[in-house]
Amino acid sequence: MLNKLTIRDVNIRNKRVFIRVDFNVPLNSELNITDDTRIRSSLPTINYAIDEGAKVILASHLGRPKGKKNPAFTMATIVRRLQRLLNKNVIFLDDCIGPEVEKAVNSMESGDVVLLENLRFYPEEEQSDDGFAKKLAALADVYVNDAFGTSHRSHASITGIAKYVRPAVAGFLVKKEMEYISDVMANPVRPFVAVLGGAKVSGKLGMIENLEKKVDKVVIGGGMAFTFLKAMGYDVGNSLVEPDMMEIALKIYNYAREKGIKFYLPVDCVVAPSMDPGAETMIVPMQEIPKDWRALDIGPASVKLFTEAITNARTILWNGPMGVFEIDAFSRGTFAVAHAIAESYALTIVGGGDTANAVDKARESENMSFISTGGGAVLQLLEGKPLEGIMALDDRKEKE
Repeated sequence: MLNKLTIRDVNIRNKRVFIRVDFNVPLNSELNITDDTRIRSSLPTINYAIDEGAKVILASHLGRPKGKKNPAFTMATIVRRLQRLLNKNVIFLDDCIGPEVEKAVNSMESGDVVLLENLRFYPEEEQSDDGFAKKLAALADVYVNDAFGTSHRSHASITGIAKYVRPAVAGFLVKKEMEYISDVMANPVRPFVAVLGGAKVSGKLGMIENLEKKVDKVVIGGGMAFTFLKAMGYDVGNSLVEPDMMEIALKIYNYAREKGIKFYLPVDCVVAPSMDPGAETMIVPMQEIPKDWRALDIGPASVKLFTEAITNARTILWNGPMGVFEIDAFSRGTFAVAHAIAESYALTIVGGGDTANAVDKARESENMSFISTGGGAVLQLLEGKPLEGIMALDDRKEKE
């Protein structure tokens, strides 16, 4: 990230500055925003552009409209909240390309802000269609990528537009995300502990294999733990297991032991015959999961074990909940781990998505050092792979 230009490095006064933001926020059934973190995270870049006298064009996607106009996913939903946060009028345009949009953009004054309609109302966005990218580029003098959460995608508004607009630079959120995660991976203060959860090993295999070369301890919870436990010979009842990942899980476990990396798995769990919120639950040792029951959270002994593993850490990376925290009966393990990480004296990085939601529900967001706004982008970085959206931006050395 250090070799990429940022918005601060270029002259944007009186320029049409196209900022690709990530306003893909969660909405309830009445289309009300339930969490505006992603909007708030973009404010430093937007406010800087306004203060510098730019003509600010904001573009984002919302939900999965599958290439068709859908009122449930209109960016009009976002305008009122954005205006309140910016304390400024925001002009909403009901399309993102075309003569009417170009006319509106070309009539902007310095300091004006417009928000384009959902980019994914056009299938060409996700197809990274060159013609669509050129139409977006026609709106801009400067391109700014501040949408970290989609920077691993090769979409028209992420990589396509950057081919036709120069300068193409990073916003403050993208810079912050890249530097936090890259610095931790390159130079962690030790002991470095990775706390990993979520449902499946397969979705995080690359991340686990890359992290294992860098960390001092690995703590595994969530559904993915039961693939490891099954591979080690435990009867895990009806718990989630990926049979085709068992051999790989065993290799990961054995590699950790060979390298002296401490590897923690749950020792007890909360089980139920189904995920129904009203289902009967029990806390059992890992060796005593009933045949037709499934583990849906870690138990109190596992919480104690994991808390002890975290206590002396100086860097903690957390990606993935410890159980089905959305259901109250299976939330305690995840929330207890959130409290333990928040109370540690470590630099704490939370890896986006479900984990960020869990931290918020545990009311520990303010006690974490950094909460990423990206899910898939974080995973790709933690796998040690570059992000296409960042690679497409201007290198600093080319401009100096």
